[in-house]
Amino acid sequence: MNPVALTIAGSDCSAGAGLQADLKAMQHFGVHGLCAVTCVVSETPLTVRRIDPVSTIMVQDQVNLLLDSYPVAAIKTGMLYSKAHILAINEIVRERNIPLVVDPVMIASSGAQLLEDDAIKAMKRDLLHHATLITPNMPEAAALADMQVDTVEQMQAAATAISEKFNTACLIKAGHLSDCNLRTDYLKLAPPETQIMPFSMPNIDLETDGIHGTGCTLSAAITANLALDKSLPDAIAAAKQYIHEAISKAHHWTHQNQKITSLNFQ
Repeated sequence: MNPVALTIAGSDCSAGAGLQADLKAMQHFGVHGLCAVTCVVSETPLTVRRIDPVSTIMVQDQVNLLLDSYPVAAIKTGMLYSKAHILAINEIVRERNIPLVVDPVMIASSGAQLLEDDAIKAMKRDLLHHATLITPNMPEAAALADMQVDTVEQMQAAATAISEKFNTACLIKAGHLSDCNLRTDYLKLAPPETQIMPFSMPNIDLETDGIHGTGCTLSAAITANLALDKSLPDAIAAAKQYIHEAISKAHHWTHQNQKITSLNFQ
């Protein structure tokens, strides 16, 4: 019987990020993926044009129905959109003893803030304390740790600060590091563990104007491997290998004088 995992995230019409990417990653690992939609996003790798939220009551009902109907072995949250969504999800997951991976989805690769200030405060005050793993990018890590995160040393310090602040494991993603042959993410295990573990893959330089969904896909792949009952380090290692292959074998198109790229969800 295939294990079951749940993603609570936004819907991406280009199917390269959000819950569409999550479900593809989960399927790759033989995990049956369920989804609860928080918002509908009109986007491509090149632009985000419109975000329409799903009502909080509808989000709650989706999650409760799925958790009551399926033996969910792991949960992932992606774009939660609003303070109301975050508080509603927090009330549900705090009562369930299910591994929870939180991809904060606070700050985009472009630097744009994706959550309102009150939503960020709610995430920091409530939801992150119930996570098994938090997977921020470097700008998100800076916001969560209240410090500058531009170097490897700062990544490691921030991972420790976030882990201790929220009493959970933290994996900081190195996608924003420049001029490096290896992309090394850093995992700080949950207290009382003090070890920081590196996870490295060769850097892939894509000559294109747009790709997205790498963070969504990585956290979904980790969630799938936790549903398979792997240890957290083993789940991250498997997920890193998968995302590396998805990038290295990416699909490319040229349309109306624009290059666009999508991960290859094998």
